[in-house]
Amino acid sequence: MMSANNVLLASHGTEGAVAAENVALQMCGKGARLHQLIVVPTLWQGMTGDDWLNNGSTRDTFRRYLESEIGREIDEYCQRVSDEAEQNEIEYSRVIIVGEPEACLLEVSQNDDFDLVIMGSPRPRGKKGLRSRMPTEPLARSLRIPLLIVPYPDE
Repeated sequence: MMSANNVLLASHGTEGAVAAENVALQMCGKGARLHQLIVVPTLWQGMTGDDWLNNGSTRDTFRRYLESEIGREIDEYCQRVSDEAEQNEIEYSRVIIVGEPEACLLEVSQNDDFDLVIMGSPRPRGKKGLRSRMPTEPLARSLRIPLLIVPYPDE
């Protein structure tokens, strides 16, 4: 397997993203740098449940709860990758951004001298989960560095 010294990992804890995390950790040797990007899609900003939360106070309470849950899940994802990186003597960092995934990935990819961007492939039809697909073809054309899209597990 090829190796890289400075990897940008676009990941968010789904099965496909975990496959990408595993490949990224395998490709980084001792002393390499792994920078994890977590993008919280802007669609979550509107998740206030307006149809059943009928006053501002209740909506704010629900919004804080939802933000807390998303934050907790992200911390768990990042901690898992950080622990693996530490065990393999890989330097780990992360950034969490609210925005559109493709735009955030392009922006972050230009902030450092990355060798490679690694991400998971889109979730196959029939698999449960939110369909927040990132258009990979335009992304690959826009990136100035190589992009590795890791196949979905068992596909």
